[in-house]
This record gives sequence, C-alpha cells and structure tokens, in this order.
Amino acid sequence: MNQHAKTPSKPVNDDIGEAVRLDLYRRQMVIRQAETRAYDLFLQNLVKGTSHLSLGQEAIAAGFAVAMKAGDTSFCTYRGHAHTLARGVPVEQVLGELMQRDNGLMRGKGGSMHLTSVEHGVMGSYAIIGAHLPIACGSAWRSQYQGTDEVSVVFFGDGTTNIGAFHESLNFAAVWKLPVVFVCENNLYMEYTPIKDVTAVEHPAADRASAYGLERIVIDGNDADAVYREAQKAYAKARAGDGPSMIECMTYRHSGHSRADPAKYRPEGELEEWLKKDPIKIYQERCRQFGISDAMMAKIDAEVLQVVDDATEACKASPSPPLELITTDVYADGGWAWRN
Repeated sequence: MNQHAKTPSKPVNDDIGEAVRLDLYRRQMVIRQAETRAYDLFLQNLVKGTSHLSLGQEAIAAGFAVAMKAGDTSFCTYRGHAHTLARGVPVEQVLGELMQRDNGLMRGKGGSMHLTSVEHGVMGSYAIIGAHLPIACGSAWRSQYQGTDEVSVVFFGDGTTNIGAFHESLNFAAVWKLPVVFVCENNLYMEYTPIKDVTAVEHPAADRASAYGLERIVIDGNDADAVYREAQKAYAKARAGDGPSMIECMTYRHSGHSRADPAKYRPEGELEEWLKKDPIKIYQERCRQFGISDAMMAKIDAEVLQVVDDATEACKASPSPPLELITTDVYADGGWAWRN
C-alpha cells in the first residue's frame, strides 16, 4: 500500500455552492408542500374548479428562479403555481387565490390559472396555449429598447410546440436577438395525448431550434443543478446581447393533467419508473454528496411545512372577496363602465 496515498476527502461544494444549493432545495420543498396542500384542499372542496399541479416538476421552476435577477420576468402557463412560488410569492397569497379568498394574490379574481405578481416579476399565468410566448417577446423587446439587462423567461409545455405562436415567437426572437429564454417543460403528455404520437421529431422543442439558428439543448428537468447551470448560461447569453435560447427540460408530472384527470391513459409502470427520478429525492441525495446534512434538510422541511400550515389556516380564516370587487379593474382605468 502506498503510504503517501491520501484518504479521499469529503466532497466540497463545486461551482454552485452550499448557499445556492440550500436555496434550490428550499424552493423545491415550498412548491412540493404547497401543491400537495392545494390537492388536499381541493379534496376538502375548499379549492373550487380545477387546478394544474407541478408535482414532479419542481426542479425546473426552482432552477430557473434561483438563477434570475431582480427585474427578470417570468411568463407561465396554467400550470403556474410552481413558478409563482419559486419567484418568492408568499404561500398564503397563492393558496388564498386558489381558495378564492380575499387574502389571495388577486383577491380571488384570478384563480388557479391566472396567477400574477408584477412585484415578484411574475407577469401572469396564461390559460390559452402558446398565448404568452409573443407577450414574453414583447417584454424582452422592451428590455432591449430601454437598454437594461433584464431577461424574459417563458415556460410552456410540450404541446405548445405544435402551436403557431411557438414558431412565430422563436423566429421573431431570433431575428431581433431578443433577451428571452424559451423553456419547454416536456412531461411527455399534451393533456391526455403522448406528444410523441403527434410530433414528427423526438424532442418537440429542441429538435426544431436549429430552424431558427438556435442551439439544440435538452437537459434533465428533474435535476435542479442541471437546470440552474443551463439557466445561468442562457441568462448570460441574453444579457450580453447574443439573443434567445431554447431549452427543453425532460420531466414528468406525478398526477394527471388536472384534478379532473385520473391519468389512466399512462402505460402500466411508467409512473413508478419516473417516481424513482423524483426531483426532491434526487436533490436530497445531491445535498448529501456535497456535505449538507440530513438534519439541515429536515430543518428546512419543518420550516416549510410550518409556513404552509400557517398559510392554510390564514386562508381558511380569510373572508371571500366583497361582491363589489367584481366590477373593478375590468378596464385599464380600474373601472367597468362601457365606452366606445
């Protein structure tokens, strides 16, 4: 045995660092706990209508949000709870909005599919497939025109890649070299239909990027470190004036498309295989590899659960919004009176 051989040292944090890793872990746990609670509240008939959860997709929202700067803007789909929470919107405001309470983010007027917080850079969740991609381009164009270094990030599902607005927005962004990052959350299903059954290429977003002069980028969307690193590169490119990026994140939703979907169309065993790649489990093991203790993670878990518990009770105690709220903010002047 070589007497001079060194004992392998404990892994040290790499380019990401412990502080960022703990932030990534906390944000993923906030999303997981808040969305699990939203599901429970739905079963108690306290969340009306439907909702679209991101259980299993937390790493994407957390990774892109942690890499953002103040002033950057997020544009989300109807599956927007995760991105809204990841940008720092309080759990109470999100759950309150889902429960149509006066303490909600928009005092109950927006509901699950229209979460918006300009203060936090969340420029809306959009229920119309693909509608927000051109709007994100507009936000990026504003940044370019004003000479700021703000980046617009637009999240969408795999089904959006077969919508005209996807191609129009990519072309527009590439031609104008806009500071916008397109993020496809490919969870394999466009509502109930497998994306592979209706698309000519394997990767519906990344395999089309070259048509607009963009790099083909496919990453593991269940690995928050991989997401964070790719986000950093895309943001740096956009801030330098080098134009947009198109990033396809492979992931999987643990539940159906919405609360009304039992997801029985999925092949037997598919969910079980993806549960082995749960982003929370992956990141817990990653934290251990870099010297973050189970005790530290358990402390975060307990803190997050307490926040969610407190938010739940506050929402239950909050009144419904006053009826007169229905006639406010219909038009830009804050009123509702019709004019020609």
